[in-house]
Amino acid sequence: MREGGFTRAPAFANDGGMKEPKFYWEDFEPGAVSIYGPRLVTREEIIAFAAEFDPQPIHLDEAAASASLLGGLSASGWHTCALLMRMIADGFVLDSASLGSPGVDEVRWLKPLRPGTQIRVRGTVLDKRASNSRPEMGFVKYHFEVLDELHAPMATLTTTLMLERRRAGAAA
Repeated sequence: MREGGFTRAPAFANDGGMKEPKFYWEDFEPGAVSIYGPRLVTREEIIAFAAEFDPQPIHLDEAAASASLLGGLSASGWHTCALLMRMIADGFVLDSASLGSPGVDEVRWLKPLRPGTQIRVRGTVLDKRASNSRPEMGFVKYHFEVLDELHAPMATLTTTLMLERRRAGAAA
């Protein structure tokens, strides 16, 4: 869908038809916190992801991983980021007027993601601002945390999302 100089990825309904986004830039408020998940991470998916995208022994081989600094098989940090993306996509991004992201400010991998761990993602809106140059969009800065079963952070990611505005140029 082309609007205001941007091409927004179309949102699809379950029947394959187009649907109107539920969330626009105006719907995000600094301080808002949301939880997405849970999702159980399996040994098989850790190894499959590593074999395809990050074939280091610590992600593929239990004996090699046990002898490493990590002390056991763990998911690639990139796998953790991919899981986070899937969980927020299912949680809200696919229902939003998303225009993508200009990039990631910071990623931190704080502790190994082991097979059998059930994770959640906590998203906190840090800030939002209307675009100075494109009145049809705004920016929402998020801090995401991948949490284990005890709600301890395993990874963090800070990024800015670009979202279409309901009313281009309306007061921020």
